[in-house]
Amino acid sequence: MTIEEPDVGPQFMVPLHRREFLGHPVGLPVIAFTEAFERFSYYGMQTLLVLYMVKALLLSPHVERIAGFGWFSNVLAGLYGAPPNTQALASHIFGTYTMLVYVTPILGGLIADRWLGKTRTVAIGALLMAAGHFLMAFDVSFLLALLLLVLGVGCLKGNLASQVGALYAPGDGRATDAFQIYYIGISVGAFFSPLVCGALGEEVGWHWGFGAAGVGMVIGLLIYLTGRHHLPPDPLTERRTESAPRPAMTRRDIVVLILLFFMVPVLAVSAIGNQQMFNAYLVWADRSYEFMLLGHRMPTSFLVSFDAFTGFVTLAGAVAFWRWYARHWREPDEMTKLIIGCLVSSSAFILVTIVASRHEATGVKPSLWVALAVNTLNNLGFANVFPVSLALYSRAAPRAISGTVIGIYYLFLAFANYLVGIVGGWLEIMPAGRFWSIHVGAILGATAVFVVIKLVFGKLLLPEPVEGSAS
Repeated sequence: MTIEEPDVGPQFMVPLHRREFLGHPVGLPVIAFTEAFERFSYYGMQTLLVLYMVKALLLSPHVERIAGFGWFSNVLAGLYGAPPNTQALASHIFGTYTMLVYVTPILGGLIADRWLGKTRTVAIGALLMAAGHFLMAFDVSFLLALLLLVLGVGCLKGNLASQVGALYAPGDGRATDAFQIYYIGISVGAFFSPLVCGALGEEVGWHWGFGAAGVGMVIGLLIYLTGRHHLPPDPLTERRTESAPRPAMTRRDIVVLILLFFMVPVLAVSAIGNQQMFNAYLVWADRSYEFMLLGHRMPTSFLVSFDAFTGFVTLAGAVAFWRWYARHWREPDEMTKLIIGCLVSSSAFILVTIVASRHEATGVKPSLWVALAVNTLNNLGFANVFPVSLALYSRAAPRAISGTVIGIYYLFLAFANYLVGIVGGWLEIMPAGRFWSIHVGAILGATAVFVVIKLVFGKLLLPEPVEGSAS
């Protein structure tokens, strides 16, 4: 962040009466609740999407009613090859959709930084998402619905996250804490969406589930608009009001940007284990674990529900722990927390490697308690990776292009999911112990790179001292 920017100082002067939520600006709960309902809508729709396509939409006569589907199918065949069955076609559509969701935040960041400002772009994104959810009710508008959802997430996600960082002054240690609270909102939305949207979609009707997702997004938009006066000033709006030019990039800005670009693929590699939890891990778990728990046979999907629960608990625990730690010692910077998180996450896959090798050697299925330990360790690690890395990118990005940089940050999830798709296919062609050891090696390799970055560029990634501050 550049201290020479003329609009930095005043916007971070947060009045004390606004700190009404766990010692944070009141804008934080506005953003966190908005994100919770956005994730409720997103994951609610995602929970139903593949099931809906396989069981209804891609079957006759529904598939013939989808506008533009012939052209779209040809594009997919060019990317993936001709699908051998309906399930494969649904998978291709799902993969393309989720990939684009993590690419379009760059476009949303550019729109906010150059033309509309963050608040307007977020509101437009929410409206596009709500419209997309409601259009899922009609066969003919399915592709248009997906397009609106992709564009809506792109407009909303990166810009909403960058507003969290803008609530805090440079050097304010609460910013990292705030992103962990922000991720708690994500976890809450992700936990409840399958329970509500999934149940309505499968038990009442598909369109009821998609409609519930749309209602959730409308609620999130109303929360955002109602609390918009608590949000940080928008850099673009301020420049227009003051007729000020876009702040010039300093040499330090350029070096930091190059470093942040370089870290994107490293973050992707560090996340390969976490993202694999929803792909090859479930396939391996289904045939490897003994699913008896407290005398009851648990379904494989129990692991997904437990993952959402432990994700919330470990995020809340991380917030509480670092708050307690900061009262007694100096709190570590983001890079140190990132390294700690990767090491903890790697321990989850070391455990998987051990039990998978033992299962292959003896035929004895590991207890479901092992699976619960794996989920807990992985989520505990990533409670200090996802929100902390997002906080780092939000703080370190030059303020004039912060939305764009956050959009670039989300590319790591697109890369990670691409790697997961490739590596996940190896499960059937190699011993499971070796398969999971590859994940351990990838995570530890990324951790080693983060250590080098910390040692060589650590001071560059620390907050710049602000003139007149006590830092």
